Amino acid sequence: MTTKKTDKDYSIYFQPPSLSDAKKRGKEDIAVHYNFDIPEDMRSIGENKFYLIQTYGCQMNEHDTETIKGLLEQMGYRATEDRQQADVILLNTCAVRENAEDKVFGELGHLSHLKREKPSLILGVCGCMSQEESVVNRIMKKHPFVDLIFGTHNIHRLPHLVKEAMFSKEMVIEVWSKEGDIIENLPKKREGIKAWVNIMYGCDKFCTYCIVPYTRGKERSRRPEDVIAEVRDLARQGFKEIMLLGQNVNAYGKDFEDRKYGLGDLMDEVRKIDIPRVRFTTSHPRDFDDRLIEVLAKKGNLMEHIHLPVQSGNNEILKRMSRKYTREHYLELVRKIRQAIPDAVLTTDIIVGFPGETDEQFEDTISLVKEVEYDSAFTFIYSPREGTPAADMEDNVPYKVKQERLVRLNDTLNVYSKRNNERLMGQTIEVLVESESKYNPEVLAGRSRTNKLVHFEGPKELIGTFVKVKVTETPTFYIKGDWVREAVTH
Repeated sequence: MTTKKTDKDYSIYFQPPSLSDAKKRGKEDIAVHYNFDIPEDMRSIGENKFYLIQTYGCQMNEHDTETIKGLLEQMGYRATEDRQQADVILLNTCAVRENAEDKVFGELGHLSHLKREKPSLILGVCGCMSQEESVVNRIMKKHPFVDLIFGTHNIHRLPHLVKEAMFSKEMVIEVWSKEGDIIENLPKKREGIKAWVNIMYGCDKFCTYCIVPYTRGKERSRRPEDVIAEVRDLARQGFKEIMLLGQNVNAYGKDFEDRKYGLGDLMDEVRKIDIPRVRFTTSHPRDFDDRLIEVLAKKGNLMEHIHLPVQSGNNEILKRMSRKYTREHYLELVRKIRQAIPDAVLTTDIIVGFPGETDEQFEDTISLVKEVEYDSAFTFIYSPREGTPAADMEDNVPYKVKQERLVRLNDTLNVYSKRNNERLMGQTIEVLVESESKYNPEVLAGRSRTNKLVHFEGPKELIGTFVKVKVTETPTFYIKGDWVREAVTH
């Protein structure tokens, strides 16, 4: 890769991503390291300086940001929301959808003015976009003022990279195309009452539309004892809810060679820890097994909300997506879940307008939605991601047709969202109070066990506690209710 660059030369840190390397799946062992520490000479280089991180994308990116914040604060930096005050600005990016990339490049355009006004500002791009060869090429060519680019596999290298960017006039690029080892004991800055816990990294499913297996690497599971230790520590710190994270969380443990141990086994152990609520995401239907259903049926602190992406209701489209299950398999899984957990709430992800999708094939998605009766869904118009197999397929569905399908799909989903909410009318439900409402500071917002957004009026002191709320109104996308005053738990 050779590109002309103004103002800066390339340093020994010039290690750009390679799509061909990212596609390789070797059998090399993944080591686990427990002795992470920031070198002494890097612990004070951020004193009296500030950082700002903008995060795009999924919970995994949010959790990566917590780690990046933890590293920067151990280097002496403090957080700020003021761009003018910031000495380090990092964009932690998402590569799943095209509009996410467009937002990042637009943001870089805005930040170029700030960089000109404050040359000492360290401006960096990290996350999934950084793992894409074409993205790094574009940054090098069109945004030469960027100081630092690093990927998802080498976040633990951030202190060294920031130091290099600070004392060098060269662009620092370090993006490992092959996944690295598992680094335990990385510092994290968690805020609020909910915490994310990575239980595994990467994905081996290779859905044809998805760039994640290339940006996040192959599946690597953390050791159960390390996950359990982290959850226990979070319980001691007083967190009220944890979310177990993985790109394909149901594949947890499949890479263990010394034991037979899966997500169901891990959830069964976490269930016994004194933390009020436990959730997990994201599931892949292919790996969602009977053992996990059996454990989730025990409930307790395991929530009866399951996010189960289907993507399409048509077998031919599922095959072209390389989802590795059929419509029939998916519906049988739904039947098993509802038999074991009758009050389970199911949500999903659906893509419309995948290359070659016919009207009849789209109708299969509509009929599946009607059969499952989801409480809600994330719905998307297909957009090609460079480097994925689907990007080479003929995208022959007109954009107007895609838009019309999305509207119809959402209208169908909304019928069941509204109907399922109406079933809660008059019931008293448990709510974890998270914050004030975004739109009305006089109203509090929280989540039910089934992850429904609940609004009610009450004092700010209730934030961070569990309360009972009697449902009085059931709009489509949230629930309104009255606080039952005598029922508050911490």
